[in-house]
Amino acid sequence: MAKKLFVGNLPYSVDEEGLRDLFAELGEIASASIVTDRDTGRSRGFGFVEISSDAEALAAIEALNGKEVDGRRLTVNEARPREPRRDMHGRRGR
Repeated sequence: MAKKLFVGNLPYSVDEEGLRDLFAELGEIASASIVTDRDTGRSRGFGFVEISSDAEALAAIEALNGKEVDGRRLTVNEARPREPRRDMHGRRGR
């Protein structure tokens, strides 16, 4: 089963292909995505990578967490489950 990793502090110059390339030699990549601003389409400086196995995910975390890319030190760890959003009245979303 694929393991989802959070990748933070990404340089804005890194696109999804570049993110995939960073992880490619560390394991089989199921998906790579950069989170972008809804209005501008610009990278928000973080993304997610799904890697095929737990062992490859651990190896990727060890190899890339703290690695410098274009002057920024990456943060790589296991992604946490997304929490439900609250609506404008403070109620939890569905």
